[in-house]
Amino acid sequence: MSATAAPAIEARLQLRYPDFELDVDLRLPAAGVSALFGPSGSGKTTCLRCFAGLEPGCTGRILIGEELWQDSASGRFVPPHHRPFGFVFQDARLFPHLTVRGNLKYAMRRASGREAVGFDEAVRLLDIASLLERDTERLSGGERQRCAIARALLTRPRLLLLDEPLAALDEARRAELLPYLERLRDALSIPMIYVSHSMREVAHVADHLVLLERGSVRASGPITDVTARADLPWGDEDVGVVLLAQCAAHDAEFALTQVRFDGGALWLPRVGCDVGRALRIRVAASDVSVALEPPRATSILNVLAATVCSRLDDAHGRSLVQLQVGAARLLARVTRRSAAQLGLQPGQAVFAQIKGAAILR
Repeated sequence: MSATAAPAIEARLQLRYPDFELDVDLRLPAAGVSALFGPSGSGKTTCLRCFAGLEPGCTGRILIGEELWQDSASGRFVPPHHRPFGFVFQDARLFPHLTVRGNLKYAMRRASGREAVGFDEAVRLLDIASLLERDTERLSGGERQRCAIARALLTRPRLLLLDEPLAALDEARRAELLPYLERLRDALSIPMIYVSHSMREVAHVADHLVLLERGSVRASGPITDVTARADLPWGDEDVGVVLLAQCAAHDAEFALTQVRFDGGALWLPRVGCDVGRALRIRVAASDVSVALEPPRATSILNVLAATVCSRLDDAHGRSLVQLQVGAARLLARVTRRSAAQLGLQPGQAVFAQIKGAAILR
């Protein structure tokens, strides 16, 4: 790494099993949340285990900033108990014979290296002060995961690994926990690698997105770039683009909020935030339609001039159209018949009609 290069996480991982092969080359930011996303069996959790040193057959190189954890070429291998990482599993794995405070103190006693997060800060960030004296068996699923994340932070990690931490929770508990993950992302300098098969979760928390398929990397980059690609195997996911925006204005009479992004402005249902606040929004491809002329007398508030970048037809009678809107890109899911009738082709000037967008904060 050159003297001027930004610190990064670099991993060249190779692992072979009789029925599976992992072969990935990753370069991730050494801050924020990098998500490993893909269907079951794509290698997401296996990658995490390789970072942790828990896959003996893994060869390659792992560099965390300036710390070399593994280099098969030179024979270097830092054993798992000497790697400064925190690991959060699907199930919290708290010690049942200890209270929440006891679990946290246990992590602190076993930690070494420079302190990244103190006890009071971890308790505040995860909002668990009222839980400290409680037995872990008396916690809800969401409370257990918040305590598990706090315990992982108190091990003084250089890297936090999260393996589908919301997978065992119901929808309501997931919604409760997502804001805490966003708070950690915004408040801490510890890089996190987050595994999930839920695009909804990834859209909320990730800054960088890696799409895995059958043990290989199909795409890797800022989440705003990767989610705007139409050529990727999104499967049955509700395809949509994540955009970085800013609260621009409120309309009290009609309970609307205007947000601005690199492609223009959108009116959305009222959001309780100050003007100027940074927001993250997601525009689903199913909420974008395409017109050749500016629509007249329509109930859709958001109509933006756009240019067709690409069109991808599938075998189910649908077309996924990538649109350039200002400096941003959107995706539109339309029927193949509509795409054919409109003659949608790259370079064509059109209008994007956006029915709505989800505010992710």
